[in-house]
Amino acid sequence: MRRLGSLLLLSMLPSCTETASTSGPSTQAPQGEQQQADPKLAARCAELGAIYDRYNTRRSEGSGGPDLERVGAGLDCQKGRYAQGIATLEKLLQRSRTPYPPA
Repeated sequence: MRRLGSLLLLSMLPSCTETASTSGPSTQAPQGEQQQADPKLAARCAELGAIYDRYNTRRSEGSGGPDLERVGAGLDCQKGRYAQGIATLEKLLQRSRTPYPPA
């Protein structure tokens, strides 16, 4: 019985190990998610993120874990979605009444 399972597994391997051709589906992000890297917006994301982290990060035991909105904003900034990341960070800073420099 074990041998039959091994044979079935081996029969599926060739389809898993084939190399991808250049005409296959692209592994890049969809066009809607791609944006040009803008150094000013990237710097603004980093600045707002650093301000939020400095004054609003919970560091005590039992603090409830990371702020998921902050994590999401950081991911938006990393992926080039600066407008969304900046908007979220500004909202978080306003909510916590943390002053930040104007754009």
